[in-house]
Amino acid sequence: MEDEPTLRETLAYNLEQDGYRVITAADGREALERLRAIPPDLLVLDLMLPELSGMEVCRIVRQESDVPILMLTARDSEIDKVVGLEVGADDYVTKPFSLRELQARIRALLRRSTSSGPTESDSASVQLGDVDVDLAGHQVLRDGVPLPIKPKAFELLAFLLRHPGQVFSREQLLQDVWGYDYAGETRTVDVHVHALRALLEPDSSEPVYLQTVRGVGYVLRRPAG
Repeated sequence: MEDEPTLRETLAYNLEQDGYRVITAADGREALERLRAIPPDLLVLDLMLPELSGMEVCRIVRQESDVPILMLTARDSEIDKVVGLEVGADDYVTKPFSLRELQARIRALLRRSTSSGPTESDSASVQLGDVDVDLAGHQVLRDGVPLPIKPKAFELLAFLLRHPGQVFSREQLLQDVWGYDYAGETRTVDVHVHALRALLEPDSSEPVYLQTVRGVGYVLRRPAG
């Protein structure tokens, strides 16, 4: 959803040439109406939309759907990117961007979305203290009550649970969980790790499970027994 007509039409044309069916909207309210009428496989969302901002649309959509969200932003400040990720965006591209980069990001998000269903190895639940991670159900529960968790944060947690005790750099996690080289934007991983620690750890300032290995990256340590 993009408010600049020329850019919106150009993106729609090129994506249609790639074989995608594209539905566009010029403002945030129209975007929500169209999303609810015809749920998409992926949402490309401009940050600076009239009526409702892209950030607000993202927040509302994430409460209703797990659809992958790629955010377009003319802002280059880290805080805007971090806030976008925290309200539920899966990825972002800063204007000006190349069409090739946007197409690669879209393909990666769709690939991750279609391949993220439960596998045989995801049939069990994993206990981390008083938190139960239901891999098959894509849920994190405490005392049987589901806790709020963003889809990409759950993917990151599931990936680390499949590789307990293995240290991963931020770049490796971006490649394995997000599915592509994130061009140095490793802050994305830190944001999601921070969110996971808030859910899992008794004291997020002194993590027991999701630990930092200084100078390398992160490791998830499962309790013995």
